[in-house]
Amino acid sequence: MTDTQKISSWLLLWKAIKYQPRLYFTDSILWILISSLPAVPGLIIREFFNAISGASKLGFSLQMSIALLLAVTVGQITVIFMGRLTKTQHRFTISTLVRHNLLANIFQRPGGLPLVIGSETGRTLSPGEAVGYFREDAKQIEDNVALISEVIGEGLFSVVAIAILFTVNAQITLFVFFPLLVMVAIVHQAETQIKRYRRASRQTTERVTGIIGEMFSAVQAIKVTGSQTNILNYFQQANEKRRHLMLRDRLFTAILYSVYRNLVSVGTGLILLLASQSMQANAGTLTVGDFALFIYYLTFVTDFLGFVGTFMAFYKQTDVSFERMQTLLPGQSAAALVDRKPLYLKELGGRQPQLPPVEQPKGDRGEPLQELTASNLTYYYPGSNCGIAQINLKLVRGSFTAITGPVGSGKTTLLRVLLGLLPLQAGEIYWNGRLVTDPGNFFVPPRSAYTPQMPQFFSYSLRDNILLGLEASETEVRQAIATAVFERDVAAMPKGLETLVGSKGVRLSGGQLQRAAAARMFVRQPELLVFDDLSSALDVETEKLLWERLFAHKSTGINNWQPTCLVVSHRPAILRRADWIICLKEGTVEAEGLFKDIYPEGS
Repeated sequence: MTDTQKISSWLLLWKAIKYQPRLYFTDSILWILISSLPAVPGLIIREFFNAISGASKLGFSLQMSIALLLAVTVGQITVIFMGRLTKTQHRFTISTLVRHNLLANIFQRPGGLPLVIGSETGRTLSPGEAVGYFREDAKQIEDNVALISEVIGEGLFSVVAIAILFTVNAQITLFVFFPLLVMVAIVHQAETQIKRYRRASRQTTERVTGIIGEMFSAVQAIKVTGSQTNILNYFQQANEKRRHLMLRDRLFTAILYSVYRNLVSVGTGLILLLASQSMQANAGTLTVGDFALFIYYLTFVTDFLGFVGTFMAFYKQTDVSFERMQTLLPGQSAAALVDRKPLYLKELGGRQPQLPPVEQPKGDRGEPLQELTASNLTYYYPGSNCGIAQINLKLVRGSFTAITGPVGSGKTTLLRVLLGLLPLQAGEIYWNGRLVTDPGNFFVPPRSAYTPQMPQFFSYSLRDNILLGLEASETEVRQAIATAVFERDVAAMPKGLETLVGSKGVRLSGGQLQRAAAARMFVRQPELLVFDDLSSALDVETEKLLWERLFAHKSTGINNWQPTCLVVSHRPAILRRADWIICLKEGTVEAEGLFKDIYPEGS
């Protein structure tokens, strides 16, 4: 049983409603008025027909009845306009809250972990596939919250209408409840199918969006290998499966809605038939005005019953959306999706709220690094024997430590576990003798900075990609670029630092990407620099010059910056420079020490 099944979707929807109770209360009042105002025209219509037949009890003239109808109509239009404003505001608030909380909880995961759907399937979710959760599922919850106020409004009016119908003819009115009982039974029997079809259509949709994302990110690889036809055929098959399952989902929903409407229509016909027979059998007890009133209110009551059937099916589909979104929050309740969090949205008729200040990572360094130790670091990837086990590490201020070993030995995994990008399964990390309980939030600038093998870039200018919101002077930016041996490349660019790098830095070469990422680290002047195979895209001379410039900082303390370095590398020149070398093999330490001790033949 999942966490979502333990918490009723009604409770989750109620929690979402309470996020902005005043706005929801105002919206509900307006929709109650929208639903209940039709009661007034019904009474006026009765008096209108009674006036024609000479049986008016209130003495309304035809002209007065028409004037009252026009006034009520204008009032309805006004209330509907106001209700649309509040409904739109509340809809946007609910969907934003759900998306905000889903994204915030995903960001709290260790950065090196992929999005995995549930603990049972263990299927990794691509960014393209995740779009459906933020789009369709969030909108499903938004729609369900919006429908509740409409159900309440129409429900209250229906209660009033039924009460009035009872005063006209109690026996005939009892038949109104027959379609409702049948619809409840149908929804109960069809619940499994409703959820199964909705899950299947959502899953195939996310698969198609995932393929589209993969195609856009691998255009060059597809062209080089000549795989256009195969990729398009694969996409066509996936899209055809999506079309089939979505058609089945929508067809089943449409059939249910059709059944509800037909039940209501049949019930209405029977009720009207009984009413007409009653008029003939009991002449004078049911006037023409009473019959017109009965028909007028009956329409609203039966429409509401059809709406209830539709709402019940819609609610079952909302169950699926909560279940799906909860799979992205392992170990957490689905209630996290509707937790009260600040959204900083402009309220209806209010001012734009002030956003909280963004904390700059550069500045207060807290306690400078003197010694970083890690003991028995252990992590295995789920469902495999791959990872690292019982690795010990010690870094002292200003030292240069190199990690080396064959492919798949656990070098990158070690860095990610140390920095909190992968969760510790065993072991402890100490900063100056103090236990680090949350490495993912601790090892950030200005304490540490990290450049992976494939650094992430955005469709901004080169300057924006280096700073990423950091406030730094032009001199500091230029110094960081120079340390990264990137100044000549920047000078050769058409707009220098303002050059747009394209999606994922597509306009930069591999070496330029790594040096720009290095400059991003250097401008923050962190205590600890962590490089994952910086030499993979750099020629020997460029990398040699980069390390010489960085070592100049280490030896002279330029700008009071003496970084400690932890580097993954295979190049002998780098290993010779290292103060300490750790050799990994199959996730464990095979050897460690100085270069001359580990490679005596190469000394």
